[in-house]
Amino acid sequence: MKHSAPLLLSLFFLSVSGCRLAESSGASGGITVEWIYSEEGKDAAAIPSFAWLSDGTAILHDHRRPAKERTLERFDPRTRKRMDLVDAAKVLERLGGLLEKDQAPGSLGWPAVIARDGRWGIYLFGGDLFALDLSTSVINRITRTAAREKSPRLSPDGTKLAFVREGDLYTWDLEKGVERRLTSDGSDTLLNGTLSWVYWEEVFARRDLGYWWSEDSTALAYLRTDESAVTEMIYQGFEPNIPALTRQRYPKTGGVNPSVRLGVLELASGKTTWVDLSKHKHEYIVRVKWLNDSRRLAVQAMDRSQTRLDLFFVGREEGKPTHILTERDKGWVNIHDDLYFLEKSDRFLWASERSGHMHLYLYDLEGKLLGPVTSGEWAIRSAAGAVSWLRQAVHSIDEEGGWVYFTSIRESSIEKQLDRVRLDGSGLERLTKESGTHGIGFSENGRFYFNQHSSGSTPPSLSLHARDGSRLELVAPSRPGIFSSLGMLHPEHFSIKTDDGFRMPAELLKPAGFSPGRKYPVIMHVYGGPAAPMVKDAWPSRTYFDQVLLNHGYVVFRCDNRSATARSKALENGILHDAWGSGELADLIEAIGWLKSQPWVDPDRVGIWGWSGGGSFTLRAMTGSGEFRAGISVAPVTDWDYYDTIWTEAFMKRPQDNPEGYERTSLVRKASELRGRLLIVHGTHDDNVHPQNTLHFVNELIRAGIQFEMMLYPGRKHSIRDDPARRHLYRKMLEFWKSNL
Repeated sequence: MKHSAPLLLSLFFLSVSGCRLAESSGASGGITVEWIYSEEGKDAAAIPSFAWLSDGTAILHDHRRPAKERTLERFDPRTRKRMDLVDAAKVLERLGGLLEKDQAPGSLGWPAVIARDGRWGIYLFGGDLFALDLSTSVINRITRTAAREKSPRLSPDGTKLAFVREGDLYTWDLEKGVERRLTSDGSDTLLNGTLSWVYWEEVFARRDLGYWWSEDSTALAYLRTDESAVTEMIYQGFEPNIPALTRQRYPKTGGVNPSVRLGVLELASGKTTWVDLSKHKHEYIVRVKWLNDSRRLAVQAMDRSQTRLDLFFVGREEGKPTHILTERDKGWVNIHDDLYFLEKSDRFLWASERSGHMHLYLYDLEGKLLGPVTSGEWAIRSAAGAVSWLRQAVHSIDEEGGWVYFTSIRESSIEKQLDRVRLDGSGLERLTKESGTHGIGFSENGRFYFNQHSSGSTPPSLSLHARDGSRLELVAPSRPGIFSSLGMLHPEHFSIKTDDGFRMPAELLKPAGFSPGRKYPVIMHVYGGPAAPMVKDAWPSRTYFDQVLLNHGYVVFRCDNRSATARSKALENGILHDAWGSGELADLIEAIGWLKSQPWVDPDRVGIWGWSGGGSFTLRAMTGSGEFRAGISVAPVTDWDYYDTIWTEAFMKRPQDNPEGYERTSLVRKASELRGRLLIVHGTHDDNVHPQNTLHFVNELIRAGIQFEMMLYPGRKHSIRDDPARRHLYRKMLEFWKSNL
């Protein structure tokens, strides 16, 4: 139920205009739903994709170029020169002969994988693998199978490609052109090197990270998942005449999880050595990483309650674990990717929230704490993760200079800035200059980095910097003219002080020609989940629908409840046993109280909306208060019994351990208390938040005699992602706001 990049896209949330304002606004052009889903709209804020290579140069792919001219480019940070690396026309012509017409791309896109040395780019077309030799612009088909290949990853030496087909691991020798099957017991419920849904979603943050190459390219560590005992969900289509059924293994709260083992497969022998964690009680294997010597693995395991995480080092040959450290938290331990082994000494960096804030610590390889690297009443924080529960803040380690480079929310929880600090904890300094959000990508040698910068009023740009922070080149400048010509309006950021003194981050967007002497309808967009803020000083590429609402005379409002701000683990733990419950609602009511006290707000015309967790929060607000005249709830969880084990049990624990909490937070049980007009939306094939959530809630509305509107999207999943459905949804939302606010 977490929101993600595509999900946020729908954020656009908010509403549309109130009756009388709608008729006088919105017809003047500007950003429209049609523009948002046009190629122009999708590319307006684009900046080049990039990948650093082992020789210190980078590969770029610039979406700003006309589609037929897009190709892979080589960029040298030393000379600042960029030049086409691949003859795209040659590649596309050959692909035209290798693929069916409906599969052939119209332009050369970004590869699924790029070799570290820049020799190969791997593509997936129609479920088959293709290898592009970047030095010759020759692309060749690797596979031609009825089954789909997925999760390709090149070996560090660039000679072999690993991938997964029908639950089994394979390799392809790029020089010899030979395929090799590594495992043979894969099936619908037994998965080698690929993840079950709940691990993909909750543990690895929507990344299919089911195997890992050793640095010496001679072995693969992989997860073997047996989900035969996991409960099965079934989704019915609408064609053919006997509709097709889609099946999914999905563990509901309190139920049986997939059984997961970790093995190390030696390519020379084909033998797998299984890691033996039987003497260490655990439910989940949550991270795997090779040490620099390729002889040992770092393995993180967690218990079912998620209050304890253990780090082990495991010998590659015997599979026996050595316990290194334990993390504990009274609520739950957040999983992260900030584990780094230093190359010039027997030490490693580790992130922890033991102080109440996420910080870095230095250890020796025996697990002895050498000291904190960062500290204080602030947190390191990922800068550009696709989802809020992907935590990776460290970007580079300069061992010779003694520096660690990381992004943080040290100065503001709505910004992401690049800082550096010495390994001994001294010399903390900020490197990025501009306010806003900075996404950082360092070269392998640590001498240069790309900075993807934007703010709420500044479209994205890409710049090259030296490691001391000095800017060397503006690779792709910001393009504000595109948006100013469309009359785009920008948010005001501020904070709202609660009765107990906490300052909640907030933002407002006001229509053009705003007059404080008039009364305006307001639409509040919410999410509310732990460490998942909606208020950000970043370019709103995924929330352009705000502008449509502004054009129709609405004010758009967001305010993060304290547990959503990501400022500290202590704040997150406030939802323990009561997620999307009384604490979050109390903060929301205070925010609405502030809003309605503004002289330009029409207090009788305030709406609320959200998606996924925000859809749940919308229903919580409309059943727990009478503050909202109307609301839109998209893909809500309406009872924690209907959601998955890992996410839900982190803060709610199992139903059998917290029955009062499950009952207290059930929206199904509160449906009869709904106040205000409701539009509820769901995709019929939502494999994240199952349609039963909406169906059960509306059934209770029917029993209570409460009228509502409902929109189902056939065959769509959680994000209702395709352009026609998105256009339809936002037009439906606009229509609803016009009629009800």
